[in-house]
Amino acid sequence: MQAHGLADTNASIATGSASGGMTTSGGFGSSNVVAEARRYLGGNPTSRGRLWCARFMNMVLERSGHHGTGSDLARSFASYGQRVSGPQVGAIAVMGRRGGGHVGVVSGIDANGNPIVVSGNNGNRVREAPVSRGRIYAYVLPAN
Repeated sequence: MQAHGLADTNASIATGSASGGMTTSGGFGSSNVVAEARRYLGGNPTSRGRLWCARFMNMVLERSGHHGTGSDLARSFASYGQRVSGPQVGAIAVMGRRGGGHVGVVSGIDANGNPIVVSGNNGNRVREAPVSRGRIYAYVLPAN
């Protein structure tokens, strides 16, 4: 099941530089969470066939030294960690989607101000793609 509204292309961003009109933002930008999530681009490390974006986010958090929510629900991340007012590299983006929710980690900001998000279960694989700002209803920094 593809997350509705996510772009089909992968974006690749070098921290602190511009590439193809895309840049990273400051703040939590030293994120080992982004680096861990990018390790799985193109694959599905969860072995689940559906509804695995939150499971992927929890796995990435745990492998990068953070506690996750322990839930397979994307919306569980809306009340997790420290809420921030906008996209920051390394922040978790919680978004609405027809039929449910979606979650991923912000890896940059595109030229239009939309966050670039690495997420699982985007076209049945891990992808890095811009997401419309309007779809995201919460940004949270990972809990230690």
